[in-house]
Amino acid sequence: MTTMDAGFRRTVRTVALLNLGYFGVEFAVAQSIGSVSLFADSVDFLEDAAVNFLIFAAMGWTMRRRAKVGMALSAILLVPALALVWTLWQKFQVPLPPAPLPLTVTGLGALLINLFCAFLLVRYRHHSGSLSKTAFLSARNDALANVAIIGAGLITAFVWRSIWPDVIVGVAIAFMNMDAAREVWTAARDEHREATA
Repeated sequence: MTTMDAGFRRTVRTVALLNLGYFGVEFAVAQSIGSVSLFADSVDFLEDAAVNFLIFAAMGWTMRRRAKVGMALSAILLVPALALVWTLWQKFQVPLPPAPLPLTVTGLGALLINLFCAFLLVRYRHHSGSLSKTAFLSARNDALANVAIIGAGLITAFVWRSIWPDVIVGVAIAFMNMDAAREVWTAARDEHREATA
């Protein structure tokens, strides 16, 4: 294992632990205030923890096996979108807007975690093919989603006391994950072709 591989392995382990820890925080707040966007993002934190633990385990494997893991990870990236459907159903049964202050503060905490993770991963984004691409895209997309969550909290507090800012951001998070899944699948498929050529 090269020095770069060892550094990337340590980094994804750290990112996985940070994601797992903040999943618990965000999930608890989402449940307590009834937030669709925080729920979608908390599931995304759990998915990111799983993805990074899988990447940590797969680092010593051949390019062909890593490409197969990359393809599997692209499917895992779709999990938050599926979880969102259930959360939306529940939100429309009880259409109360989430409390804006906990929504905004929790989104800010998530943004700080994801920016730190993206900072750790940026130097490895082209290393180990689809695996590092998966880790970096997850952190980058999550930071963008967190900015939107903060915006939803501020809009709910000061502009529009409605469920819609939270719901719109939750749906947008699901679509970002689907796009990341497509990018990872494409990278992994190209790696697999290269490895089997």
